[in-house]
Amino acid sequence: MASTQSISADFPFQENYVEVHGSKIHYVEAGSGDPVLFLYGQPTSSYLWRNVIPHVSPVARAIAMDNIGFGKTDKPDIEYRFVDHVKYVEGFIEALGLKNVTLVIHDWGSALGFHYAMRNESNVKGIAFMEALLMPIPSYDSIPTESKEMFQAFRTPDVGWDMIVNQNMFIEQLVPQMVGRKLTDAEMDAIREPFTDPATRLPLWRWPNELPIGGEPADVHDIVSAYAAKLQESDLPKLLIHGDPGVIIPPPIGEMCKQSYKNLKTVDIGLGLHYLMENNPHLIGEEIAAWYRSTFTRPNIASADLPNA
Repeated sequence: MASTQSISADFPFQENYVEVHGSKIHYVEAGSGDPVLFLYGQPTSSYLWRNVIPHVSPVARAIAMDNIGFGKTDKPDIEYRFVDHVKYVEGFIEALGLKNVTLVIHDWGSALGFHYAMRNESNVKGIAFMEALLMPIPSYDSIPTESKEMFQAFRTPDVGWDMIVNQNMFIEQLVPQMVGRKLTDAEMDAIREPFTDPATRLPLWRWPNELPIGGEPADVHDIVSAYAAKLQESDLPKLLIHGDPGVIIPPPIGEMCKQSYKNLKTVDIGLGLHYLMENNPHLIGEEIAAWYRSTFTRPNIASADLPNA
């Protein structure tokens, strides 16, 4: 059920920076306690979580970082491959000394979060995920026709570069199409701001070329396959937030998750496409906070007694 609260374009958080591998990583935080780390996907930034964080900060230390090359984080001269992002996300966690982390993850942020969690379960309390990359894509034939043609074009030299870098297609077309409401001018300006110059858009071009389709890129395919296998068997508490019709996790995939994932709670937020937190952020925030309270907060039980504490 959609919340009656308004969706704000404001981003009322103090800017913070920490140096990781020679670059300044921008992040915002609110609240106190064990950390809840928010990781987003293409082509957005920590701005995506602006209406969710206030619901979570009363129960934990809510932290949202801007990935390398995105948002207000530095844009060094690197390839921006998945393995590059891994290095900076894990460097960020180490630089801030984050322990007993709960991950709230979306899109490519889900791949980064799952990969971290399945290799560092002792430092992870739980995982809340939405519109997430749960497994490699077997082939282009596994992708719906309209998306299949688009991703084939993205991964065609020159053609994909023109679409993503010159035309700025992800921001100008795909984001508005995959939100279940019309974004305001202020919201669109905030999403555009990190990438107003085509010279800054290499990170946007790289992500669709990293998507593991038909076994390529091989290293990303292997990484996603490894965490996918471990995730189903992991005892870590999990929260799946999904919408209808969704994009990456439509209702049938949500049902599959219910049957195959251990220790999983699911929440259906109703109408939603890919950027669920732009459609129904208050319900998402409320559900994450309620799950966190019920899962990790017990009367008279110290943090040391919690799972993986």
